[in-house]
Amino acid sequence: MTSVSELDSATTALVDRAVATLSGRRVAVLTGAGVSTDSGIPDYRGNGAPVRSPMTAQQFMADESARRRYWLGGHLGWHAFSSAQPNAGHEAIARLEADEFATGVVTQNVDGLHVRAGSGRVVELHGTMRRVFCTHCGQVFDRRDISERIEIDNPWVAMPENIPLGPDGDVLPSSTDGFVVPDCSVCGGLLKPDVVFFGEFIPAEKFREAEQLLKTSQALLIAGSSLVVNSGIRLVERARRRRLPVIIVNRGVTRADNRATIKIDAGTSEVLGALAAGLAATR
Repeated sequence: MTSVSELDSATTALVDRAVATLSGRRVAVLTGAGVSTDSGIPDYRGNGAPVRSPMTAQQFMADESARRRYWLGGHLGWHAFSSAQPNAGHEAIARLEADEFATGVVTQNVDGLHVRAGSGRVVELHGTMRRVFCTHCGQVFDRRDISERIEIDNPWVAMPENIPLGPDGDVLPSSTDGFVVPDCSVCGGLLKPDVVFFGEFIPAEKFREAEQLLKTSQALLIAGSSLVVNSGIRLVERARRRRLPVIIVNRGVTRADNRATIKIDAGTSEVLGALAAGLAATR
């Protein structure tokens, strides 16, 4: 767990304002990649983030070489990605829910860290890396089982140390020659991680679940998201139409800064910990 450092006076004042604004309200929490950076998972767009060209769903489905690159890169990064631990920000959000301040969390992340931190109601908008499914017969597999199969079919693949992990747990392999892509053990069909690729739409029922969580809330707290992805900005618009307070905690600019009731430009672990402590003190 990442420790929570002391906040400067200006940030502390903003946190105090946020506590006063959220006090007595049930809060929906929306999180992005910035919440997981303190767990060692890099952000797509934060300061210092490497320039990446994420694979699209069309590339993955149509190009066998693209699938080899995806599965090999994902396998190389899986052990580091799956061993990442919830940080102080994840734990603060879980406390907000346990203390009945938060109605739940909607996340754009696929790392599963909110679930592991103890959050009970988690809407994973973009899916989860924990599951893999067959695009032909629909059979669902645990990612750990697929990883074991890859190791058996590709014994020559060595796990490098200190690999530059990507936001979705993958790395860029130097070569994919000879790599055997896993297929469905039931029907031999094409396997796909249970995540929303670039170029895919979020399932309608999943977004309705996020909307329902917001409908039962009286405020929206956004943490670690630049809101570049449309799913996040759509929820902000839903909150704005209902005139709900919107609190944004994010390092750097977001698409909704001009719509925020309060914007806190600071680390999510520190600020979320302070928010959770401050709200608990209002009881």
